[in-house]
Amino acid sequence: MTEQHETPGGVSGRALNSVSGKSINKDIPQATVTRLATYLRVLAVLADEGVLIVSSEELAVAAGVGSAKLRKDLSFLGPNGVRGVGYDVAKLRNRIEDVLGLADGHRVILVGAGNLGRALAGYGGFSRRGFTMVGIFDNDPAVIGASVAGLRVLDTARLRPAVAELAPTIAVVTVPDAAAQAVCDELVAAGVQCILSFSPVNLAVPATVEVRRVDLAVELQMLSFERARSAELEATEPAATERVAAGETVHAVSTPIGRRMAGRAAHQPTPRKTTSHSATEPTSKGSVVAP
Repeated sequence: MTEQHETPGGVSGRALNSVSGKSINKDIPQATVTRLATYLRVLAVLADEGVLIVSSEELAVAAGVGSAKLRKDLSFLGPNGVRGVGYDVAKLRNRIEDVLGLADGHRVILVGAGNLGRALAGYGGFSRRGFTMVGIFDNDPAVIGASVAGLRVLDTARLRPAVAELAPTIAVVTVPDAAAQAVCDELVAAGVQCILSFSPVNLAVPATVEVRRVDLAVELQMLSFERARSAELEATEPAATERVAAGETVHAVSTPIGRRMAGRAAHQPTPRKTTSHSATEPTSKGSVVAP
């Protein structure tokens, strides 16, 4: 059984290699792969706007990361850009597409033509990024034969022969949890090696198959946590600040956030000098960090 990953965003090096059939650096960290997808989206926007050259600082700001992290991420791709000039938008875009296995595009099928499936099938952003929807399947007689996103919904009973005919590289599963494993088994038996599942069920698949899960409930729970943490910070920070300003001890602040904030206010450390690293210094992988 293979390890399954929860997402959004990003594809593991093994999955990329199995999909594209090309030799890809499997040492690229998962977090870096996720950010590469973000850089690619930004580069696509820049290309549409007619931008030819972009600096690491500009690209980092647009992607919402630090410029040092961006340069480290791009170092996994080999030499890129010219120091003091920047990156050629078209060349860097092509290089990232190649590493992400997108150079030849992907044929995608979707199993489950319910509300979520229809919404995904109708999303135009997939085709703009090289993912072409070639087949939609469902087992509901009321849905089979209907037109969704310009495609006729096929019966899941024909899944195996249809996969042989359509030759998809990725399958998206948007079926009820109880049906997810059975659908996954059919896809694996048909030869599909990459599956994106919107079911929280842990799917049992061979080690040669890559499965990624998108659990929207988990994402909402994470947002709930962040909202609660922000509310705690808003409630404790003003009170702690007033107490520190009045010279009162802050050890009684009841929350970790309050204690950390109070400690920073009471003790102002002397800034240490830091040594900046040249953009031409080798990274831990032995490659040269591009500008």
